[in-house]
Parts: sequence; structure tokens; C-alpha cells
Amino acid sequence: MITYNEIKHNEAINTYIKKADESLKALGFTEHSFAHVGLVSSRAEYILSTLGFDQHQIELVKIASYLHDIGNIVNRREHSQSGAVMAFRILDNLNMDPQDIATIVTAIGNHDEGTGEAVNPVAAALIIADKSDVRRTRVRNQDFSTFDIHDRVNYSVIETKLQINEDKSQISLDLSIDTKISPVMDYFEIFLNRMLMCKKAAKALGLEFKLIINGQALM
Repeated sequence: MITYNEIKHNEAINTYIKKADESLKALGFTEHSFAHVGLVSSRAEYILSTLGFDQHQIELVKIASYLHDIGNIVNRREHSQSGAVMAFRILDNLNMDPQDIATIVTAIGNHDEGTGEAVNPVAAALIIADKSDVRRTRVRNQDFSTFDIHDRVNYSVIETKLQINEDKSQISLDLSIDTKISPVMDYFEIFLNRMLMCKKAAKALGLEFKLIINGQALM
């Protein structure tokens, strides 16, 4: 089996991730480079391992998470589908098992909130891990006076915790937000669809999704 470690150290893959992020930077998007895909991989691993999935499935979700945004090198629009096609070609050339390729490609192709669905556990974990990555360090703009709403919301987040409870019935995204920088309603304005997608993905994993901001449960 092709491992996550091999994918993570593949020079061509890392070039695609870097160049895709450069395109998003030029368009004014927040960081989507190695910090993002590394965090998504770690959170997706946490979700499936906590729920008792086997190591094989965990390895697949880590690979899918690392590759999930490479489609941005083609275009931001429909990047999940173009990324899935790119991942297929990469993994096929690495002689990965077709069953594993299918799982990874399906997850990548379904991670975007426009068209994605939690069609399998790997896709569900990827969705939650990806959509929960909101943090100050994703903001590239250094001029606070020119922040757009995405900059303000991400910059306002002081701390983020993604946690599954002890009886494995609930997954919560717990955010600490500086409301002097961005009101809570701004978060919902730009991330509501993502949170609803997380809710559906959690349900597919047998979990209830909770969004907690500054100690108050909002979903």
C-alpha cells in the first residue's frame, strides 16, 4: 500500500500543493498550503481513529486530506472535481490499489460545500476536518484596514478545538472569537453552509455536530 508518509514526501505532489496555494494567494484567499493540509490530515485521522476505524481507512483519509486541495492549481471553481482527477492520475501512476484510489478520489471530489456529500466515512471525516480549519494564521493580509470579511473572521479566532465526546455520540467545534475584531454573525454569514455540511457529515459517522462559539452552543 502507498503510505501517507510517501505521499507527504513526494516532490511532485508538494509542488502542486505549493503552486495551487500561490494561485489562491494571488486571488486573495486565505492559506491553503502545507499548514492547512497537514492540519486537515491530523484532524481527519483523529476523527476516524477515535471512532474505531482500522488503520487502513485512517491511512486513506490522511492521504485524501493531504491531496484534497491540489485542484486549485487548475481553478478555484470546481477544484474538488479537478483535484479528484489529478489525484486519480497521481495515485494510479504510483500503482495504488484501485479500491483505495476510488475511496480517496471520491472523498476529494465530495469535499467542497457547493456539490459535496459525505458518501463514505473518509469523505465525511475530510469534510469536517477541512471545514473546521478556521484560525488567525490562515490570514495573509498584513494590513488590518483592508481586511475583507474572510480575513476578519479568521483573524478573530483565538482558539479552535475539534473534539469527540467520551461516548462517541457528538463532535463539537469549539471556537474562541474576539468579537471586537469580528462579530459572531460574520462567521455565520460566510461559514453557515460549511457548518451545515459538517452537520451532515457528522450524521453519516453516527455523530451529532455541535458548534460552540465563546462558550455558547449555536448549532
